[in-house]
Amino acid sequence: MSGKGVGQVDPEPEAVDAQGLHAALLAMEDEIHWDPATMLARAERYERVARHLGDETLVARARLSQANMRMRAGEVADAAQLIWQIHQWAVDHDVRQLTARTHLVWSAIHRHLGDAAQSLEHAVRSVELLDDSATDHMRIWHLAKLADALAFAGSLLAARERFDQAERLTVELDRPDLRLFVLNNYAYSEHAAGNYELAEHTAARLRTLAATHGFELDSTVLDTIGAIELGNGHFAAAERTMLTCIAKYRSTARDDADALPEHLLNLARAQRGLGAYERAQHTLDESRRLCADRDLGHFLVQTHQEQAELHAARGEFAEAYEAHKMFFEAHQALRSRQQEAQARTRQALFETAEARQEAERFREQARRDPLTGLRNRRFIDEQLPRLIGADPDLTVALVDLDHFKQINDQLSHDVGDQVLVQVAKLLETELAAVSPEGFVARMGGEEFLLVVPGCPPSKACGKIDGIRRAVAAYDWAGITRGLRVSVSIGVAGVGEAETLSQPSLLSTADRHLYAAKHGGRDRVVCGAPNPDRTRTYRDRASAA
Repeated sequence: MSGKGVGQVDPEPEAVDAQGLHAALLAMEDEIHWDPATMLARAERYERVARHLGDETLVARARLSQANMRMRAGEVADAAQLIWQIHQWAVDHDVRQLTARTHLVWSAIHRHLGDAAQSLEHAVRSVELLDDSATDHMRIWHLAKLADALAFAGSLLAARERFDQAERLTVELDRPDLRLFVLNNYAYSEHAAGNYELAEHTAARLRTLAATHGFELDSTVLDTIGAIELGNGHFAAAERTMLTCIAKYRSTARDDADALPEHLLNLARAQRGLGAYERAQHTLDESRRLCADRDLGHFLVQTHQEQAELHAARGEFAEAYEAHKMFFEAHQALRSRQQEAQARTRQALFETAEARQEAERFREQARRDPLTGLRNRRFIDEQLPRLIGADPDLTVALVDLDHFKQINDQLSHDVGDQVLVQVAKLLETELAAVSPEGFVARMGGEEFLLVVPGCPPSKACGKIDGIRRAVAAYDWAGITRGLRVSVSIGVAGVGEAETLSQPSLLSTADRHLYAAKHGGRDRVVCGAPNPDRTRTYRDRASAA
């Protein structure tokens, strides 16, 4: 029952373009829905529209709404498989708001599994990821659901603090409608913990708020209030509340299958408390029939338990014993089904995690050069533009093997590959020693790229020349049979490029590499503050 609020059925919006679909999805995301089947169909329709528009972010948001509705409909294993995929996409594309929403649904999935620790961990992440782009609903509701997760984990003091924080935020943002949601969850959490007086006090605040703002209480909120009245022994008030609740439910077009049987069960309990046994039996029979028709095992077990209580209240102890036996058998069967469902969900999570890890391996392989194991051109194209925009002291260096064709022609391409592999190892080892944050990539053929973050050319050139010397000084005799191996290097800093772009920066480095080749090879050519001047690094002993 935790997580209830005042349900509203939003009208079908127009969603024929990206802007309209964004608004439609936002309406779905920032509302609590009590008809998951209808909303699931709508989310699936939104996904088709998003795919037609070619907007991947809108596709992911529509799929997240589907996962949420599947989870709410009890299809937890399907929701778990879907949420992994959406979460990975959101992380890969740095869509922070979507990532926060995935953690919130994930928290609910783990709650279904009975895993309080994981539920709490995801609830915390859902709040940590909120930023200025978060809607008012997200800021308030994510805090409230964190409070729910804390209460579920038994941390009631911390839960109260978060509920209070969420309520203060509703006041600050002038959202009395969301304040009603928060107070409803707060009241139910106290009721579930057995703190009936505090739960009743919170429910009274909730009713005052509704009266002040003219809110009509939804059947789900009335059910919470009725349950609290039952807990406090106010049976007449509970009967009135539950009769109003059921009338409210039947007057709406809602289709949440378990709501009415639960409302009837609470009404039967109130009537038993009043000693109105015939009314209680009639109400309980209707609840039991609905539970059987809709295959609601959880509530069916509770109807057996209530039947035993009702027989005992009448003094029908033999019938009470038989009803209790039915309750126990149904409880055991339900536990078994729940364990099977949890196992299926955990298996779905495991299989999806396995698939994700396999996809990670494929992604990593796609960004690695198969011969040398270095990063490849694809990785450069993905990472370098971001580094250029973020680091004004970034330096890059193009490295080219000197006279590599001779090695291939005179010794074989196999020997050439061995040389490339060893040069790659030397470049990676030497760069790591002088720039742990940097990386080496193979551009193609015998050309490599060194990326040195946070180090302008004035500082980087001497370090890069040390790398050149390490290649020349390596004992190549065992591989090249006496043929010498050396490299020429062209260095460029972000400040030298004509534009803050990858092509411009690499073009500058390539010009300096060309100068190194034509200046005699086995040397480093760096740009100076004045682009018309260059500096050359080479050893006298290695002069060509």
